[in-house]
Amino acid sequence: MARPSEHDKRRELAARAVAVLQRKGLEVSMTELADALEIKRPTLLYHFPTKAHIIEIALEELLTEQIAYVSERVAPHTHPIDRLYAQLRAVHAFHQGQEGRVVFLTQAIATTAGERLSHIIEIGNRVATARREAAGKALRDGIAAGTVAPCDVDALLALVRAVTDGLMVQRVMTAVDLAPVHQLLWESVLAPLKREPKPQPKHQSRSRDDHR
Repeated sequence: MARPSEHDKRRELAARAVAVLQRKGLEVSMTELADALEIKRPTLLYHFPTKAHIIEIALEELLTEQIAYVSERVAPHTHPIDRLYAQLRAVHAFHQGQEGRVVFLTQAIATTAGERLSHIIEIGNRVATARREAAGKALRDGIAAGTVAPCDVDALLALVRAVTDGLMVQRVMTAVDLAPVHQLLWESVLAPLKREPKPQPKHQSRSRDDHR
């Protein structure tokens, strides 16, 4: 069996370190963190000079896994409204039972990143912006084609994003059942915007006399 690469070992160590930080708090020292991970402090510092580097790697890995998971579940859908709803549900399914992890990582980045914060936010926004622009284009194309009811596309995307993020935060604090919220959003907001393509009128065949 092939030995894990240095990159894989670093990712695995970051995941373990984040679990400790989430449990013990960000105030824990690097020495205490190394002890909890059963490694030497110089080894930990070799991989991660600061706790910000641990959080950054863990968040990057989490977002990479999320993108792959969500993309796989959105891919079977072709209608832009169906894709938007599938994305919402897939994000929640990916984080089910572990919402505290992404909330912790997001808050930890803001606390530990310092001067790297703007760089990290820029990278995250670049990915999110690209996905929103693609979804927005699909919705606008749908409106033009008559498969999506006319609506404020930017407002719709902002609403779905707010529901996506807000429900994850709620699940950290409460045992809210997401299924009824998903259903209400679908029935009251998304489904009314979905239209089936209108059949194209068939061109009547012209008789030979028409060509004379």
